[in-house]
Amino acid sequence: MYIVYGIPNCDKIKKIKKNLDRQNIKYELYNYKKQEPTIAFIKKCQEKLGSLPINKRGTTFRKIKDEFEAASIGGKIELMIANPSCLIRPIIEKNKEIISLGEVEV
Repeated sequence: MYIVYGIPNCDKIKKIKKNLDRQNIKYELYNYKKQEPTIAFIKKCQEKLGSLPINKRGTTFRKIKDEFEAASIGGKIELMIANPSCLIRPIIEKNKEIISLGEVEV
């Protein structure tokens, strides 16, 4: 089972959902607006990516940029949890392993 992490009205999320539907791949949407990401999840993404999974080009990040850049790693993660729209989207997990960060193809 695939899990797609993101926000339903995000264009990238819409694209990945279409791609998965077209391939008849079953998935769940982990909606950041209803379930906040966990510290463990963000750290897991960080291990896969080599850095925090933050979208520095988005409007949400621009609003918290100064606070984010001044924060400790723990503070940065807390800001990401409080502002999940600043996370890279989509993040795709299969069998509890992250297989894609920010890509709309599987």
